[in-house]
Amino acid sequence: MELTPIFNSVGALDIHHAKITACALIADADGEVRVELKEFGGFKRDRRALAEWVASFAPEVVVMESTGIYWKSPYAALERVGIAALVVNARHVKQVPGRKTDIADAQWLAILARSGLLTGSFVPPQNLRELRLVSRQMQKFTGILAGEKNRLHKVLTDGGIRLSAVVSDLHGTSARAMIKGLLAGETPQQVLSYASKRLKATQEELLDALDGELSDTHRFVLREILTHIEELEARIEVFRHHLLSALQPHESLLHALQTIPGLDAPGAAMLLVEIGTDMDAFGSPEKLAAWAGVCPGNNESAGKRKSARARKGNPYVRRILCEAAHAASRTRCALAEKFKVLLVRRGRKRAIFALAHKILKIVFVLIHRGDYYRDATVNYEAISVERNAPRWIRMLRKYHYIPA
Repeated sequence: MELTPIFNSVGALDIHHAKITACALIADADGEVRVELKEFGGFKRDRRALAEWVASFAPEVVVMESTGIYWKSPYAALERVGIAALVVNARHVKQVPGRKTDIADAQWLAILARSGLLTGSFVPPQNLRELRLVSRQMQKFTGILAGEKNRLHKVLTDGGIRLSAVVSDLHGTSARAMIKGLLAGETPQQVLSYASKRLKATQEELLDALDGELSDTHRFVLREILTHIEELEARIEVFRHHLLSALQPHESLLHALQTIPGLDAPGAAMLLVEIGTDMDAFGSPEKLAAWAGVCPGNNESAGKRKSARARKGNPYVRRILCEAAHAASRTRCALAEKFKVLLVRRGRKRAIFALAHKILKIVFVLIHRGDYYRDATVNYEAISVERNAPRWIRMLRKYHYIPA
């Protein structure tokens, strides 16, 4: 296949863990193309030398292909010398036919880049790239926390404690206080004093649920798990505070995202650092959904559309959106109505996935317009008045603004 050149000078980097293979294609004034191949190590001094070498021939475009996260340090080194490289998808490179077996990976990348056949992946600005580390570690801690809470429930059940059967949240203030009381050696009757009056369970039900056979081994394991849970909760709170503090310049945007049903402050912050604040990088809501991997699968042949798996995308964005979709499905809003319609036809998992797709498209529009969410079917002002009107009327009568 004959490739028509578009650029006169290009650079290409094939990046591995401890080695970077670089290729430069430079066209002279008479049309002759000079090929330069060099290898660099993976350490800081090597990355600095790589950036200086690439900058020396002033390329019109620089592309890089990498496995995993190895592209990040060379990308930052090039960014510091004013070069914005394109991080290309290895799958896209392999789909271009015509490669000869005796051409090195970096040289083939350079040939494709010179012909304008490669497009770069989305790379957010440096400040958001760094905040991704905070966001993703917080998600990792949240997953570990969920596992530890499940384990606590299993050990309590093994010890005959059925507290989860009579309280809605085993890790609420009252339930945790009662568990700590049992671990301290208090009797179920003594532990009842920690129960909140807001619990729907009766005293007899709580006594039955707390009456188990906890051995010393049960108590030891439960203490360790509970200590780990509280440590994780404290660490997650530190990460959450750091993330929200660092996003203060985008506070108005965060508030706008929180108007979407199902998205709270941490969820909006984690979503923002993943997709960025410039929607022109994606172009349309559909392209953003495709990049995130929450769009429907595409399998069409001979005019017939068939069921297909969803494509791979950003797993962190998908997780945030599915959590938001679960929360939105339990609220009073148009999204919940859409979920109910899809639930009957497609089942719960597919309905949640479709709702996540819808939420991401709404996020795109809100960020692009700098606007906030307005529900199409629910009048939140009327709901607020309905909820608060009796209290308002009582206060107006109390202070004699209206007749008693």
